[in-house]
Amino acid sequence: MLVAVLVTVVINYLDRTNISIAAIGLAAELALSPAQMGLLFSAFAWSYSLCQLPGGILADRVRPRVLYPALLVCWSLATLAQGMAASFAWLVVCRVLVGIFEAPSYPINNRVVSSWFVADRRAGAIGIYTSGQFLGLAGLAPVLVAFQATFGWRALFFACGAIGILWAWVWHSFYRDPDQDSKLTDADLSALRSGGALLDWKRPTQAPRFVFVASDLKHAFSHRALWGLYCGQFCIGTLTAFFLTWFPSYLVQARGMQFESIGAMTAVPFLAAMGGVVLAGLVSDWLVRNGVSNGLARKAPVLTGMALSGAVLAIPYVGDDATVLAIMAIAFFGNGLASINWVFVSMLAPPGHLGLVGGVFNLVGGLSAAVTPIAIGMLVRGGDFSAAMAYIGAVGMVGFACYTVLMSGIDGRLPNAIGQSHP
Repeated sequence: MLVAVLVTVVINYLDRTNISIAAIGLAAELALSPAQMGLLFSAFAWSYSLCQLPGGILADRVRPRVLYPALLVCWSLATLAQGMAASFAWLVVCRVLVGIFEAPSYPINNRVVSSWFVADRRAGAIGIYTSGQFLGLAGLAPVLVAFQATFGWRALFFACGAIGILWAWVWHSFYRDPDQDSKLTDADLSALRSGGALLDWKRPTQAPRFVFVASDLKHAFSHRALWGLYCGQFCIGTLTAFFLTWFPSYLVQARGMQFESIGAMTAVPFLAAMGGVVLAGLVSDWLVRNGVSNGLARKAPVLTGMALSGAVLAIPYVGDDATVLAIMAIAFFGNGLASINWVFVSMLAPPGHLGLVGGVFNLVGGLSAAVTPIAIGMLVRGGDFSAAMAYIGAVGMVGFACYTVLMSGIDGRLPNAIGQSHP
């Protein structure tokens, strides 16, 4: 099941970030200004963020086997429609639709992993599927660049949309929740449950009935650790947003590279980030199994990663491309380490509201993805990205402070957190 989630994440990020590859050809053909491109880059993130709460609630109520394929088809059709664009407005609408239908994705991913993996293996699983957000562009960036150079940016969107529709059929045909998988015995289910896998909360006949009320949302913001988690996610998302939107344009505009040659260059930081994500999950779980406190084992990769992400502050003072690329790889490796912070959602959110807390968490991350492209577009002047790099590095340091101060002393579920049952 983890492989299925990983493939879905790759497709998810392929469809949300293919605009960064298409941007140069698209902007030239439709005569779009840098300001318009900044808005276009952020259009996905605004709808994605605003739909996180309803998306998380939906993920708590509809099984992944039904919900995920429906969403895949919808966002893939919106992706395909971008290839038909003749105006800026059409593209914005399509990007907004992709954001709406991708919004429940990570709450669903967390739900699947929380159901299929025991607690002390969950961080590794989250690290593996989260790596898909980097694996897609790392492995596919050279292919996407070559494909666009040969067939054009419109064909790029057509191909990406078709892949998603095909995968929707595969997911619906093969995915099952543990309690619906005929290959699992009662002993298997018992082992999962005793190990901390969240099975009963998604079966209303056997667990308390959780009904969303306004007080649930209030409790989601009532503890300083949750504020630290959300603020840290905003900061982590800032560097990610740069790489997922402006990075190819940075290579062409600021570094003077030819479009046809940026495929391999684009892949390097994403490969580093993918390694960071996988390593963070494996090391974090290893620390837990060897007696390190849960809070420290989970925070250590995040804090290390946030510190490394500050390397981008050195970029304005470096001249040669190879060194700049190395610094970018180090910073994005750190970002990958920090991306394991999804484990805190499963650790702190009570059963029955995992989707809600995951939705708030992803909402904040989505806001960073919405703000960052616009902020960079405003800071870039004549191809000079120095101010943009300073902004990204400074935000990373704020994230480090959030996890250090606001999330100190956290080793398990929050007392009196959300999750009270309602009649």
